[in-house]
Amino acid sequence: MSDEDRGRLLGGAHHDPHGLLGAHPVRGGLLIRVLRPCAQGVTVLAPGLRADLHPEGDGLFAGILPLHTVPDYELLVDYGQSTVTVRDPYRFLPALGEMDLHLFAEGRHEQLWQALGARTMDHQGVTGTRFTLWAPNAQGVRVVGNFNCWDGTGHPMRSLGSSGVWELFLPGIGEGELYKFEITRPDGSRTVRADPMARRTECPPATASIVDASHHRWQDDGWMARRGERPVHEAPFSVYEVHLASWRPGLTYRQLAAQLPSYVKDLGFTHVEFMPVSEHPFGGSWGYQVTGFYAPTARMGTPDDFRFLVDALHRAGIGVLMDWVPAHFPRDDWALAEFDGRPLYEHQDPARAAHPDWGTLEFDYGRTEVRNFLVANAVYWCAEFHIDGLRVDAVASMLYLDYSREDGGWTPNVNGGRENLDAVAFLQEMNATVYRRCPGVVTIAEESTAWDGVTRATHHVGPGGFGGLGFGLKWNMGWMHDSLGYVSKEPVHRKYHHGEMTFSMIYAYSENYVLPISHDEVVHGKRALVSKMPGDWWQQRANHRAYLGFMWAHPGKQLLFMGQEFAQGAEWAESHGPDWWLLDPSYEAEPDHRGVRDLVRELNRRYTATPALWERDTDPAGFSWIDGDASEDNVFSFLRFAADGSPLIAVTNFSPVVRHAYRLGVPDHIPAWREILNTDDPRYGGSGVANPDLLKAEPTPWNGRSASLALVLPPLATLWLRPA
Repeated sequence: MSDEDRGRLLGGAHHDPHGLLGAHPVRGGLLIRVLRPCAQGVTVLAPGLRADLHPEGDGLFAGILPLHTVPDYELLVDYGQSTVTVRDPYRFLPALGEMDLHLFAEGRHEQLWQALGARTMDHQGVTGTRFTLWAPNAQGVRVVGNFNCWDGTGHPMRSLGSSGVWELFLPGIGEGELYKFEITRPDGSRTVRADPMARRTECPPATASIVDASHHRWQDDGWMARRGERPVHEAPFSVYEVHLASWRPGLTYRQLAAQLPSYVKDLGFTHVEFMPVSEHPFGGSWGYQVTGFYAPTARMGTPDDFRFLVDALHRAGIGVLMDWVPAHFPRDDWALAEFDGRPLYEHQDPARAAHPDWGTLEFDYGRTEVRNFLVANAVYWCAEFHIDGLRVDAVASMLYLDYSREDGGWTPNVNGGRENLDAVAFLQEMNATVYRRCPGVVTIAEESTAWDGVTRATHHVGPGGFGGLGFGLKWNMGWMHDSLGYVSKEPVHRKYHHGEMTFSMIYAYSENYVLPISHDEVVHGKRALVSKMPGDWWQQRANHRAYLGFMWAHPGKQLLFMGQEFAQGAEWAESHGPDWWLLDPSYEAEPDHRGVRDLVRELNRRYTATPALWERDTDPAGFSWIDGDASEDNVFSFLRFAADGSPLIAVTNFSPVVRHAYRLGVPDHIPAWREILNTDDPRYGGSGVANPDLLKAEPTPWNGRSASLALVLPPLATLWLRPA
């Protein structure tokens, strides 16, 4: 061995340790060289052979054996106080195939987690773990872990050519082993990094990766077979948003599986949406600053424990969505930032890489391997954890080069525009790939601008010259902002803001929308939903109930954050979660909160049973105003229609007065209507003003229709009516 090779090998900067270590034919026989730091002696054991290797210093041992072929040998390593028998990692061929490397280089490896990271396997008849890492700028990479006392000297990895991938198969290493990668940077310095592809991690604040393999046996075959039968935009879709770590603080994934499915099923929601479950170092980020993109957070258990929770929800008939964060990542020096000594996952341009709002780094969507890392990650959660939908966070920050940047702080694209063309292409590829590989899955964009075609097919080019982004649904941030602004006003002032509630119908069919009352609206001084409402406690709850009734009837899917289903008055805090004590029967005001939760249950029950409320959510023929201009009355009334034409009337009185004999124009072919939901029902905490009898249509023209009804409108309430 030359002095240069020896120095590079011992310094962790050699690209081909297998060319120096292991067994190699030489003149006179077979040279076997091993690197075992701290060893006092090494003996080669093979059938009919026992040979001591000669020490060469610095943990190197070598010897020439009178053999012509490489035997199936082991190493007996003497550490003075103990001896161990191990297989030689450097006698094995690469455990990663050429096709894997080819697909990754092209950015088309849609099951990348099977190629990179730590994977247990049988290789050349031996059980162990294959470690693979993409680090194209590294001079050398070594595996460190509890199996080598976190000294990687004896476990350098080999470079697999121009792919930038490093590989090492370690025999005898199995599940549960802690590991990281020690990378020698281009300048010769070293950094120890967690595995970007780790499928399991230590519980924060610890940061090691863990060798993992799944043993979960899924029991949701029926759910998986049925979930794609009906397009999501033509199906009931009512979402309960959950921060798992604080829903019931202290519960594990398996303990959550014993409580969350039954709670959500009882309330009638069709789906849950988890705030990010990918591993993250800072709990206060709520999971939105991810370091372990392929690992469920260890705070509540193992990856199989998380699978158990998803399985339990599916068996209860509940779909599972999760927030996915491909927009940025934190700068922790053990994670992705300047991973191998140079910008790798982030953009090469520091100004382009730095996210101006969160102190994080933006991904380089134009780099083939980075795009592959993210696209495969989206597929991974759906394929490996049976996730039914991905809500993609902060899409707007990805789409615009000038997002939160001052003039002069950004560079236009090749066309002179502000659009991030790389991000557009990435989102289109991600959506197309997920929909192709995972039937029945839906992707949802949190996109706060008027970008054209968020939910349009990627091959349909819009007026701006871009194909659609390919999402299935989009959060309607405009509706959320406008409607919350309206209901926060005192009723006497609402007539001046009437248009804020009707404006959403001008663009309601421009995209496939979700109406979100999410965690973002009930933190950081924004107040809980009920606390946004004006008036005394009764009026606040009445407004809250009326608003939910209006929301559930409005075109679009629904999303409600935990705690808002029982009118929690305090803002959410991840440190303690919802105020469940409000539902304690010993609490004096418990009926007030239970009443709101009972209403949410009834809203979901009626909603799911009424195709008019979801079957034509994205079809303008599914909606018609009865009267959208009753600003003086603070009243909104409209019709919803199912695919077969069957209607539902929704009318909301956002004023605190009872309106008697209030006339509404109705379809003339329906002789009578019945009240099926009233948010002023005493069961929900209301005053009990209602229309208990049949409401017969009269031949009195009204609202441009030849027939009409005269009904009583309760104060601060929403009514739903169906044909009798």
